[in-house]
Amino acid sequence: MLPSFERMTKLRNTDLERRFAGALLRPGETGYDGHRLGWHRTFESHPALIAAAATTADVRTAVLAAREHDLPLAVQATGHGVVVPADGALLLKTTALDGIEIDPHRRVARVGPGAVWADVNRAAARYGLAGLAGRCSTVGVTGYTLGGGQSWLSRTFGFAADSVVSADVVTADGVALTATARQHPDLFWALRGGGGNFGVVTSLEFRLYPVPRVYSGMSFYPLERAFDTLAAYREWALGEPAAMNTAVLLIRLPPSPAFPEALRGRRVLAIRAFHHGDDGDRVLAPLLEAAGPPLLDGFGMRAFPAASDATNGPDAPPMANRQEIELFHALPDAALHAIVEAGAADSPLAFVDVRHWGGAMADPGPDAGPAGHRDVPFSVMAVAPYPGPDRTAADAALDRLTGRLRPFATGGSFLTLLTDRTKTHTAFTPDNYARLAAVKRAWDPANVFHLGHNIPPAPDREASS
Repeated sequence: MLPSFERMTKLRNTDLERRFAGALLRPGETGYDGHRLGWHRTFESHPALIAAAATTADVRTAVLAAREHDLPLAVQATGHGVVVPADGALLLKTTALDGIEIDPHRRVARVGPGAVWADVNRAAARYGLAGLAGRCSTVGVTGYTLGGGQSWLSRTFGFAADSVVSADVVTADGVALTATARQHPDLFWALRGGGGNFGVVTSLEFRLYPVPRVYSGMSFYPLERAFDTLAAYREWALGEPAAMNTAVLLIRLPPSPAFPEALRGRRVLAIRAFHHGDDGDRVLAPLLEAAGPPLLDGFGMRAFPAASDATNGPDAPPMANRQEIELFHALPDAALHAIVEAGAADSPLAFVDVRHWGGAMADPGPDAGPAGHRDVPFSVMAVAPYPGPDRTAADAALDRLTGRLRPFATGGSFLTLLTDRTKTHTAFTPDNYARLAAVKRAWDPANVFHLGHNIPPAPDREASS
């Protein structure tokens, strides 16, 4: 293989430059640094070439050019899901392909790969509809959905991937096709939770739901109530109705004007709720009693876009961080003590999040894709921002927490919440992972789409026999 600079010299005055409508940016050129940096700054990619697509045809052109010139290929919209640097690669940016179409009669949305949830939420809300949006409104819809997508409405309506109706895809061979339950059903199955392993999605169509207003928000309580509230939560949540979606956090509030001055920078206990109904106070009552009087009560009825923002809080700016997630069938006292100690006042962790799943996620129907571990009721996720080059304290705090939790954990994870690509296989059941590897062999045997949460193609049975 030629060194990257020689291969990039060969790319000049080729079909890529003649046929690509968008910008082509090389190291040192204006705009290169802005495009190479995504939201997740733990990795600083230095691609050999950035191809910022302006049309869906550009996607096919870039895929074919990467293959022709033997360049690794990376795909990025917002950069929230970056788990490996794209050094020396052709980085295909789909950010500008952000079109959104809402069909209120069919209750579906069709979006481009650059669309983010904030824009979809606003567009759908005009018709009293909502998609299964993620926690952060700046996250790209397509990457989130291909990874499964755990929404504030997932207990009510399932994984975001379960609502996908069709996907327009450019495959590893540069072929543009549409995958549905009837057209290329094996690819359609894999796309609904298998991540970006099988092609570049240029248009995604998914179902919307009639959710004009929801009981929602985030309320804050003294940190001293953490253990008792978590103990109450693990029992109460098992009877939580599917219309209710909740999480309990130990969190350091940012110094943001979105919070009262007395709470800025303070570490507190928080309860998040997203309820498809107007009786949220009644449903939450046992949990709120355990938490005691709030420092700030943030619950109320809201239109869907405002509800999503209120439940998540202000979107975090681009940053370097490390995130760990573990799944649990049960949370014994020892696990709760580990969580409470990890979220103590002097902790370097931004937050520790305990969340209840199940509901519609666990009952998707016979044609569901490979998303998630559907039978696991609880997750614990912890995030540590890296304040600078020295990552020792943040890593040590996360290692201590995960070490104490691991004896009680299932060993599984959710793909969109996983940042360690050595654990990609843990996001799937063994049977689904084997099936995904077989689909990968059929659609991307050369493993073109490997710069992410990679599922390598299964060995060819004839070649290995």
